[in-house]
Amino acid sequence: MARLRKLSEVTRPSTLLAGAASAEAATEAEVLEPAPEDPTAAAFFDCDNTVMQGAAIFHLGRGLYKRKFFSSRELLRFAWQQAYFRLNGAENAGHMADAKESALGIVQGHKVADLEAICEDVFDEYMAEKIWPGTRALVRMHLESGQRVWLVTAAPQEAARVIAARLGMTGALGTVAEQLNGVYTGRLVGEPLHGPAKAEAVKALAAREGLDLSRCAAYSDSANDIPMLSLVGHPYVINPDSELRRHARREGWRVRDFRTGRKAARVGIPAGAGLGAAAGGTAAAMAIYRRRYRR
Repeated sequence: MARLRKLSEVTRPSTLLAGAASAEAATEAEVLEPAPEDPTAAAFFDCDNTVMQGAAIFHLGRGLYKRKFFSSRELLRFAWQQAYFRLNGAENAGHMADAKESALGIVQGHKVADLEAICEDVFDEYMAEKIWPGTRALVRMHLESGQRVWLVTAAPQEAARVIAARLGMTGALGTVAEQLNGVYTGRLVGEPLHGPAKAEAVKALAAREGLDLSRCAAYSDSANDIPMLSLVGHPYVINPDSELRRHARREGWRVRDFRTGRKAARVGIPAGAGLGAAAGGTAAAMAIYRRRYRR
């Protein structure tokens, strides 16, 4: 609790605004029928390397480049900035500002409806085959338990909604870009939904939807999501980076790796624990879920 209080003390207004805007957008987009059987519990899934292999923004960038949204030089610059951001989080303000400016410049002046349509196509072209079977099984089990499930990602809200819908999730929390009359202005509402901003979005959504966070679960691969994982009563670590793996050991959080045996060996776990096949991933998902919720 002390660490959570410390996080809230340093939360920037832009972080709060980003979280509130994302929660509002998620609620507007959400269509849930019938009502959940367990209305106070939910699950929150990070996207990149948790739900899918790689980063959603990279796959989206490929799709936008294919449709001539930007040049190859801009693609390389953007890819470098996103890679740096992924590795270093928000620690370097200069790189963060530069990456944000590049991403917004790509969509500025484009119609929101056009990007939404492209996101649908990009999922089919690049993302569908990258979904981890084990994580998909976890999503399905939460839904079958009568709980709501949200994707929580720094990817644009438009892309996040598509991914969530294709996986049968309740809705998505993503980065919200400002729009005017259906056209992107080139500005964000707040900041990218990353790190503490994700936690703020989850808190805002929980307050709006009447969720009991002590009964909720969250899943992520990245130490950047420790604020979100720390909010819920059931944090799970999927395909973790080394920092999150160490933190999970200290906190006693459950860890599961759905990567291949070769990749799993590189991060220091038995090869047999890396589950890439659908059957293995599903079995692992069922085990991790049942052990926790039978307690």
